[in-house]
Amino acid sequence: MGKTTVIRAVARLLGDRAGGFYTEELREEGRRTGFRLVAFGGGPVRTGMLASVNTSSRYRVGKYGVHIRDLEHVGVEALRKAVREPGVTVVIVDEIGKMELFSTSFRDAVESALASPKRVVATVMTGSQPWVDAIKARAGVTLVEVTKFNRDKMPARALTWLSSTQEERKPA
Repeated sequence: MGKTTVIRAVARLLGDRAGGFYTEELREEGRRTGFRLVAFGGGPVRTGMLASVNTSSRYRVGKYGVHIRDLEHVGVEALRKAVREPGVTVVIVDEIGKMELFSTSFRDAVESALASPKRVVATVMTGSQPWVDAIKARAGVTLVEVTKFNRDKMPARALTWLSSTQEERKPA
């Protein structure tokens, strides 16, 4: 179980209280060939292509061509919708990484989610990048590394954290 598996489990446990997107690996003959976006919350699940080895794009990360249009029409819209939906209390972002950072709209949507009264659960690249480093350094951000030793307990731990922070935010 990795970061995306943890975040998908958190989304599943939260049910209708969660909105946003996660990614799925695409494989052919045992080889990773790309990533699909899966948007959920407040309606039908929508999918799009985040990146593929078979895509020519000026936006590239390694062997993958990044589909900015799908990222913005599926991923960014899912984040915006999660912030707007009154029943959604947690915004899920998988992931804040190199591919997603090509999109200014993505950055704006993440900033809006973080500025909203909703909780945000995200996977974040480990490498240094100025905008991502600023997100990691924000007041109220808790970073937890997913390892093979803690990953099985992470979904329950995240729910406990979300419950305690929700209690802290309720007016007295």
